[in-house]
Amino acid sequence: MQKLKLILTIVLLSTVNAWSQTTIKGSVSDNKGESIPGANVYIKDSFDGSSTLSDGSFSFETSETGDQILIVSFIGYKTLEQPVKIEGKVIDLKLIIKEAINKLDGVTITAGAFEASDVKKITVLKPLDIVTTASAAGDIMGAINTLPGTATVGESGRLFVRGGEGYETKVFIDGLEVRNAFGATAPNVPTRGRFSPFLFKGTTFSTGGYSSEYGQALSSALVLNSNDIADKTQGDISLMSVGGDLAYTKRWDNTSISGKVQYTDLRPYQDLISQNFDWESAPVGKVGEFVFRQKVNETGLLKVYANADLSNFTIRQPNIDRDGIKDTISIDNKYFYLNANYKDILNKKWSVRGGLSTTYNREDIGFNADQIDEIERGLHGKIAFNWDASEKVSVNIGTEVLHKRFDREFELTSTQEAFNFEDNTLATFVESDYFASNKLILRTGLRFEHSSLLNQAWVSPRIAMSYKVNETGQFSLAYGKFLQAPQNEFALVNNNLAPERATHYILNYQYFKDSRVFRVETYLKDYDDLVKYQDLNDFNPLNFNNNGFGEARGVDVFWRDGKTFKETDYWVSYSYVDSQRDYQDFNTVATPSFLSKHNFSFVLKHFVQPLRVQFGATYNYASARSFHNPNRDGFQNDRTPAFHDLSLGAAILVKQNIIIYMSSSNVLGRDNIFGYQYATQPDNNGFYNSQPIKQAAKRFIFLGLFITLTKDGQENQLDNL
Repeated sequence: MQKLKLILTIVLLSTVNAWSQTTIKGSVSDNKGESIPGANVYIKDSFDGSSTLSDGSFSFETSETGDQILIVSFIGYKTLEQPVKIEGKVIDLKLIIKEAINKLDGVTITAGAFEASDVKKITVLKPLDIVTTASAAGDIMGAINTLPGTATVGESGRLFVRGGEGYETKVFIDGLEVRNAFGATAPNVPTRGRFSPFLFKGTTFSTGGYSSEYGQALSSALVLNSNDIADKTQGDISLMSVGGDLAYTKRWDNTSISGKVQYTDLRPYQDLISQNFDWESAPVGKVGEFVFRQKVNETGLLKVYANADLSNFTIRQPNIDRDGIKDTISIDNKYFYLNANYKDILNKKWSVRGGLSTTYNREDIGFNADQIDEIERGLHGKIAFNWDASEKVSVNIGTEVLHKRFDREFELTSTQEAFNFEDNTLATFVESDYFASNKLILRTGLRFEHSSLLNQAWVSPRIAMSYKVNETGQFSLAYGKFLQAPQNEFALVNNNLAPERATHYILNYQYFKDSRVFRVETYLKDYDDLVKYQDLNDFNPLNFNNNGFGEARGVDVFWRDGKTFKETDYWVSYSYVDSQRDYQDFNTVATPSFLSKHNFSFVLKHFVQPLRVQFGATYNYASARSFHNPNRDGFQNDRTPAFHDLSLGAAILVKQNIIIYMSSSNVLGRDNIFGYQYATQPDNNGFYNSQPIKQAAKRFIFLGLFITLTKDGQENQLDNL
């Protein structure tokens, strides 16, 4: 009897348990109707569930009852929580999950921008990458001149981007303006950037269509992002053929302080290498740098950077109007730049960054017996907030003030005159990124600027979008309006000149896979309100106006490959630009003298492991440039020879902490000519005499020894090479 009771009890319990099981089945797909295999489907706070099959279907049984939450999760998609009521009946569901927005791995805006950072390593120009680019000789600007969109203007050294003048490119450090980012120079004497590549961890080089956060630049924005707290305590010694420097960095837990002194003296070098320039006193420079980094809290970081630069030189240049008698030009430059900025994360949705930069640049210029003294003061203050409004919307909003004062004083043989102007620009900007999906992003921006000098305001709309075709390729579009105050020498004569304006239209395609990147970009730039004048040396304000205009259009192509060949990295750049302008003293629409229609660069770096040597080569080509020859009919009616330069370099890792670097530009010794200067008056035969504008020497040879000293006595630089 007891055994019968036990059997009946077991059967009854089994029957009750079977009756309480409920089947939940259905399918999981995305919002396009595509099946999602491998998704997890389960009852919240239980062990009941299963995974979807290849067709997205699922089925499982549960003993849970009443109101429950069904969870559907899959990588790359938002987790779905679906309420269900379990009453013992079969539940059949069609579940749709939405794609999650991944702002790191999803689509990014690339139109017009070459970004180099820890995230986008393929286009990185790391510090040693810049130093070991054979044609750059350690100059950031020289390395960037190997990227598409730039033009070789050998007598300047500045960045000329997509048919734009050198002054149309602005430089920013940590989002703050840098005035006079290039060293002082004389006419037709190339200059270099003032800042060491080792100061920066990332670079964004925008050849157009850039963020509404940046203004006062018609063509290009070069945004340099400085290093955070130093990794370790170390000392650095550099001995170079043109000078040397000493640097020391001290690192604590939350603080680092760095200092550097640098001395550059080209006089011994100029005595050894035959020069086309007649230096009475070759350039001498003294630079001091101070860097302070302080971690304020878990997320806050304060950065302070200061640069003081003193330089001088005297050069004699033949004057074509004085039968070749040489003018003596001397420049004594005093420069100071200070940048202090702070960034922090306020909460899950808000972050803040802001700072202040100031620039002081004084040039005492001697021209024969005359003296011209110029002082430019700049101040830039900014505060910006980033708001992650939702998973799909991110907003960048901020305001800034830019102050500029420019003074020029003439001390001529017969008179003394002084001129100056001052302007305060108030700007606000707002920019929103809408992540429609991991394949589509839309950026809209608006920038407002008001000038105190003119008491006028301007609004500049900007828009960009990118669509990711697949995991390796994407298209981007960009449109924007940009403006820039007239150059100092123009505003000094006529304070009522309006800003020059440019409108950018850009279409871009980028392919990225396995350390290879391919970019092709086409663009159109329309210029308006360009400054025109009758004679640059005319100080009649009525002869200066904003009646100039122009256009530039072209195609840029870039290929970089660090994968195909072992221990080899190379990139190829090609740019085509067609530009016409009627501006400055032009009497008709014509191609500017600084423009080459075709620019090509090839950069190669190969590391030979057994020898611990990196070899580098750079070849630069620029097609003929137009110039005006008064001995022929027409305007801008003649052309220079094409530019060719093959540069070679080698970095030798002597020890883990010692590198020897050597390079030579123009190893083939080509006598490049950048243009011609003509006499203002013809000779007795009605012929205008001329003289060529040439490079300083056929070759520039650089040799450097770089030593790093750390606590343990050595620093592994093998990976950096």
